[in-house]
Amino acid sequence: MSGPAVLPDVEVEEQQETRRQPPYHVILLDDDDHSFEYVIVMLKELFAHPVEKGYELAKQVDEKGRAVVCTTSRERAELKQEQIHAYGPDPLIPRCQGSMTAVIEPAE
Repeated sequence: MSGPAVLPDVEVEEQQETRRQPPYHVILLDDDDHSFEYVIVMLKELFAHPVEKGYELAKQVDEKGRAVVCTTSRERAELKQEQIHAYGPDPLIPRCQGSMTAVIEPAE
């Protein structure tokens, strides 16, 4: 006589739903206390934008008052905003008292 039948373990696949964080824009705002050179160098150092891209963004900030310099997760956007605010004054403009201003907004 044989014992009760033992069924093999059955692996149950659990569906994991990956939720992506919504993206955020880091937006650089215009002012009259920073030169194009400052903006280009800052964008290169903080965002690794090539000089040409930095120039285009500096021009957009100057003409439109703002430019999206990065789209990323909220945490990284907040970090990049802090880095912009901590970058310091423009040494080419004596009246410059501090860093540029940036805001973060949800990307649509």
